[in-house]
Amino acid sequence: MTKTAPRPEIDDIDLDALRATYAHERDRRLRPDGQAQYRRAAGAFGYYAKDPYTAWQEREPRTDHVEVLIIGAGFGGLLTAARLRDAGVESIRLMDEAGGVGGTWYWNRYPGIHCDVEASVYLPLLEELGTVPSWRYAPGEEIRQHAVAIAEHYGLLHDALFQTRATGLTWDDDDDGHWTVETDRGDRMTARFVITSSGTLTQPKLPGIPGIETFRGHTFHTSRWDYDYTGGSADGGLTGLADKRVAVVGTGATGIQVIPHLGRDAQELVVFQRTPSTVDVRDNRPTDPDWAASLRPGWQRERMDNFIAVLSGEPVEESLIDDGWTATAALQRKVVSGNVDTTVPDDERERLEELQDAVTMNRIRARVDAVVEDPTTAAVLKPWYRYMCKRPAFSDHYLQTFNRPNVTLVDTADHGGITRMTEHSVVVGDTEYEVDCVIFATGFEAGVSGVVSGTLPVIGRDGRSLLEAWGRGPRTLHGFMTNGFPNLFQLGPIQNATSVNFAHILRDQAEHIAAVVEQARTVDAVRVEPRAEAEEAWVQTVARTARDVTAYQATCTPGYYNGEGTRSMTGASYSGSPLQFRRLLVDWRANELHEALVTAEAAEITTAGASR
Repeated sequence: MTKTAPRPEIDDIDLDALRATYAHERDRRLRPDGQAQYRRAAGAFGYYAKDPYTAWQEREPRTDHVEVLIIGAGFGGLLTAARLRDAGVESIRLMDEAGGVGGTWYWNRYPGIHCDVEASVYLPLLEELGTVPSWRYAPGEEIRQHAVAIAEHYGLLHDALFQTRATGLTWDDDDDGHWTVETDRGDRMTARFVITSSGTLTQPKLPGIPGIETFRGHTFHTSRWDYDYTGGSADGGLTGLADKRVAVVGTGATGIQVIPHLGRDAQELVVFQRTPSTVDVRDNRPTDPDWAASLRPGWQRERMDNFIAVLSGEPVEESLIDDGWTATAALQRKVVSGNVDTTVPDDERERLEELQDAVTMNRIRARVDAVVEDPTTAAVLKPWYRYMCKRPAFSDHYLQTFNRPNVTLVDTADHGGITRMTEHSVVVGDTEYEVDCVIFATGFEAGVSGVVSGTLPVIGRDGRSLLEAWGRGPRTLHGFMTNGFPNLFQLGPIQNATSVNFAHILRDQAEHIAAVVEQARTVDAVRVEPRAEAEEAWVQTVARTARDVTAYQATCTPGYYNGEGTRSMTGASYSGSPLQFRRLLVDWRANELHEALVTAEAAEITTAGASR
């Protein structure tokens, strides 16, 4: 009889003991106030959200008309505008609260910022602009400048409105139908089509620390980095901190990148951590010029689709992007859209997935021991949860920073976070840490921007608001359009495909919206609006096929993925892979798009029927 070879990585794993450890570590971090533990950067704390990069520009209110208004000038808005330009649309206006284009890359300019998905598949429209990223994981300023280059290439800046927030969208059926758009700058303009791409992570959030307002030192949020205080640039060299005791609050994706620079340049750095991140090897390096010269037309789409296919479990001849994401692709499919092996019984598949997850997490925890010299500090830096409970992080410098004698790590988990702040200190339990500056690397409020949150009221046909239409949950066709709200499209993850490479998703969304608008213009449709029956069918499809990750979520540490432990991560996104979703959209455009296009004659018939 053939003996099965021993598998020490798996055979030595005690799942029951590991589950108990995960549950204990999760419970240490759960707070009864959930998401209420944070406060908005508004009112008395509004200065945390102030734009430090672009001086305020006065202008006269606009009362003109454009064919397409795009709210949001990040990659989603830029990609949609670019594809609309390709489709022959001339009258396009970008609008954004920021002082320029780039979205998250406009706001986030902190030291060390890079993309965490390989730049060759993250930065959009590389071939169209004839460029190749200079690094495997491009620095933030290069990404922001690429966004500017897209806007310039497609002629999107001359009529853009920056430093402008939309405050209301109202549909008007007069004159063949249009949207009236109001803003905080007194604008009252009209648009035939409105596309919202305002993102779900745009407003900085602050921890609700008692006494935060009493601190007399310097404070700022990482998304509004204060280089006047720190000196230096996104490349580092923070000479202004050479004689400063600095505290940084947060060890998520931002903290992982900025902490090495603060540890190197500050006289003293105190890192306040609630939950450690997984930190795997990044292996960043300059782009090989010979490789760049060898690229042939179509190279970026090929790499992007290959990356998504690997993550989704679709067959490929070879993986073109060999990185931390592709190496852990199977672990991501539980909570990110992708294929699962249906030939294995559910309970056995769940057990095998959990074992493989444990192998990966054990390796990541072992790396902490191998890099961090102090055993006590290493123990605090180890993540005890399943791999996709938080967005995985990658760094070649973060863990090493805790070997510096001027860097102190403070674990706040047993105290429910930072206890309080005084005029000169950050306090955890009974211990005070006197500092000159506190930097909040605490991320963004999830889902508080745009139409989803109600901060941008949308009134459609018959005076009905979008939030009223969504009273029992989002109602869309494919995540883009809602019945009763003509010529309104939105980009984002709701009832749409998801991926760790969101730029890929935005590309597919932009191409779909542009194709729909192009066809509407071709047939001279006055409205693009899904039928109620089609919308309901899609809502039911999303609900019926949604992955149930309740059991997975029960092991997860609190964070924004699960509403600080208050909700399941079972979401309202399409459960198939992004490539499957793209094929679905292509088929719909070929066979059903005509049902969403309302001509002037059809509109008159509908109106007449309603009046009878």
